[in-house]
Amino acid sequence: MNIQNVLAQKVKEAVNSLYKVDLSSVEFQPTRKDFKGDITVVIFPMLRFVKGNPVQIGTAIGEYLKEHVDEVSDVNVIKGFLNIVINDDYYLKVFDEIRTQTAYGSQPLVKKGAVMVEYSSPNTNKPLHLGHIRNNLLGYSLAEILKASGKKVYKTQIINDRGIHICKSMLAWKRFGKGETPASTGLKGDKLVGNYYVAFDKAYKKEVSQLVAEGIPKQQAEKEAPILLEAQEMLRQWEAGDPETVALWTKMNGWVYEGFNKTYANLGVDFDQLYFESNTYLLGKDVVEDGLQKGVFFRKEDGSVWIDLTEDGLDEKIVLRSDGTAVYMTQDIGTAIQRVHDYPDIEGMVYTVGNEQDYHFKVLFLILKKLGYSWAENLYHLSYGMVDLPSGKMKSREGTVVDADDLIADMAQTAATISQELGKLDAYSEEEKQRLYKIVGLGALKYFILKVDPKKRILFNPEESVDFQGNTGPFIQYTYARIQSILRKADFDFDHKADFSIGKINLHSKEKELIKQLLLYPETIAIAASQYSPALIANYTYDLVKEFNSFYQQVTILGEEDEKIKTFRVLLSKQVGQVIKSAFKLLGIEVPERM
Repeated sequence: MNIQNVLAQKVKEAVNSLYKVDLSSVEFQPTRKDFKGDITVVIFPMLRFVKGNPVQIGTAIGEYLKEHVDEVSDVNVIKGFLNIVINDDYYLKVFDEIRTQTAYGSQPLVKKGAVMVEYSSPNTNKPLHLGHIRNNLLGYSLAEILKASGKKVYKTQIINDRGIHICKSMLAWKRFGKGETPASTGLKGDKLVGNYYVAFDKAYKKEVSQLVAEGIPKQQAEKEAPILLEAQEMLRQWEAGDPETVALWTKMNGWVYEGFNKTYANLGVDFDQLYFESNTYLLGKDVVEDGLQKGVFFRKEDGSVWIDLTEDGLDEKIVLRSDGTAVYMTQDIGTAIQRVHDYPDIEGMVYTVGNEQDYHFKVLFLILKKLGYSWAENLYHLSYGMVDLPSGKMKSREGTVVDADDLIADMAQTAATISQELGKLDAYSEEEKQRLYKIVGLGALKYFILKVDPKKRILFNPEESVDFQGNTGPFIQYTYARIQSILRKADFDFDHKADFSIGKINLHSKEKELIKQLLLYPETIAIAASQYSPALIANYTYDLVKEFNSFYQQVTILGEEDEKIKTFRVLLSKQVGQVIKSAFKLLGIEVPERM
């Protein structure tokens, strides 16, 4: 039973009975901590329909509720706010309902269709870095939240495996590689290929400097450096299907994919379907030709094809070059249509891409709408800000990026250092410690990134993220482990079907606050899904943990003499632990049983 729905109906009845007015809605808010009450009715919006003093109106409605709603035990009015006290019987009853559900919070509140979530989408010329970590964590977590809200979800990525960037790595390997492979060097394949991307950039800059020294203007030198011209020729050979070039491209991309898969496994993310740019970059050309016939696009004198979006507040956008080759927009149009063809039940798509592509996706979504695709109304760009480090901005060409694998390993080491300083794991075996360091380090990284609204830029501080106090992953993991310790020490059968319904226990205020927080979990999932924001789940979990720790400090659990109260408190702790574990699973974070 949703008490807010009951109260809304009864408040409407009260206003009709007392003032002969039909309210269309009732505004609620949580009661402020410094006032007595659980839920507050805001009287001020009613004054448009009910004339009078807000305190008198609130008092009259409150008396009506006390008489007609069994769950209301008391009311008080502060200015234009009617604070309502809900009795213990209600909270005990709903707690019984919560704890007897096998997977509380998994009952979907949003039952609608299928959605595809795209994330990661890396280039194949370098390893994944810190920016990719935020991308992957956001996309994966959102997919899990959407699933929990009741949607069918397909997780996908488009791998950018063609273009001048991969040719740069290929050419550098041909020139400087001496046949080395991941096996011969012991390097992950993505790291090996990334090294050659950096090597190309060094050689390119050296050649540009030489040309400038010979008197060629810098801008001209940057276009005419021999190694760049050779890379451009290699791209033309690839597009023409030259067997030797394609074989090298296939081999080096294969190295990269093996490396990516290891990183994804370490990060704990996965995909249902992969799309490759080399297969999709021509997909949109037929769609553009069809759009030309329908007048959606127009052709300029040089043969290039454009769309005019000036009436929509944007500008003209090219969709085919004058030589007939596709641009990124063409590819994305075709790929979106192909995905709906592959998965006909898709009603929408979410693109997890950095905010530097905001304009691109505005244009893409608008073009698809103008082409007449109804599902284009349900496309969403999960735009996120950059991740910075205290040391500054990353540059992949110069090899100064923060490598994803290195960061994951460093997080585990940071967790180890801090745990050892605190002496938390003295009784653990070395194997147990290493396993826990990874769980804590990775949990710290994921939580630090996901607790922030996606649109905001992040300054990531590894040491700050592995703090066992405050709004951090390790603090929440530690609270979960504390709850498991309570359950292990409970030397009685607390898990039987005890009935805590009407009249058997008087609730402590902290117990009531915990139940109120637990009741918010399904609604929080639904809101996080509708707003595409894992941060709502992260911060809900922190609020729940703060509430539990306040409860833990102010009431006795295992030392309580009254068996009913002790059993109730153990079961309440257990339920909090289950919701922490469930919420962290939506964020892709593990919780340790001991810590």
